[in-house]
Amino acid sequence: MEKTRSADPRHLRRIEGRHNSLLKELRQAFSRGELTTSGECAIEGFRVIEEAVRSGLRFRAVFVSESGQARAARLLPQIGSHVETVLVPDKLFASAVPSESPQGLAALVNVKSHALNEVLESAVPGPFLVIAGLQDPGNLGTILRSAEAFGAKAVLLSEGTVSVYNSKVVRASAGSVFRLAVVKVELKTVIETMRTRGVRLFATSSHKGTLLPEADLRGQVAIFIGNEGAGLEKKLLSEMDELIMIPHSQRVESLNAGIAASIMLYEASRQKS
Repeated sequence: MEKTRSADPRHLRRIEGRHNSLLKELRQAFSRGELTTSGECAIEGFRVIEEAVRSGLRFRAVFVSESGQARAARLLPQIGSHVETVLVPDKLFASAVPSESPQGLAALVNVKSHALNEVLESAVPGPFLVIAGLQDPGNLGTILRSAEAFGAKAVLLSEGTVSVYNSKVVRASAGSVFRLAVVKVELKTVIETMRTRGVRLFATSSHKGTLLPEADLRGQVAIFIGNEGAGLEKKLLSEMDELIMIPHSQRVESLNAGIAASIMLYEASRQKS
């Protein structure tokens, strides 16, 4: 086993081989958009890593490209001297990360996992946000950012939804993904469980329902957001307690999923306060 090195850039351990086990873990976590087998998320870029530090995440490993050493020197001391920190040739670094123009800093970080029962029993106020089949990573990242900004209780991701650990989701969330309670769920299970707990279920609709200014979003509520193109399936819509229509120009057929979720969250937050 290789000895853990200081995060001081003068003592970086250099790796040259594409098949280095640590680098392979980073590459695979990025390509799959999922956690490593030991539960770490792959992240990249100075802003994202700063947010991980600010969020108090525990780092397992940090990867610095040769050209990124000078800029990394400012951030590495904040990560701590106990973290395995390696220096990677630029070409090899670029082959392991998804960005077309890498900034020269990547990491594997431990993220907290949450269970459905845990968030349902939480005393944290705010609405649940249930994402059903959303596939665009930028949209999900935007929703996560709004969920934190407007005080969502938790974000529940159902089957068919893009992974929250996708690098584009992480980047678009601007660090919110590190601080929110995010849970993978099955729609059937989560609807049944919420009903037994008296949570009211809401969904947006472009064509019918209660106008948003007239809707009551106080108390225990769950807001469902569907696929970008198709929205929520008709069967799922029939399970809702109420459909909400966000007023907008008739020249626009529907709102972007991320925008609709953000408006709903804002209104729930406004009513709560």
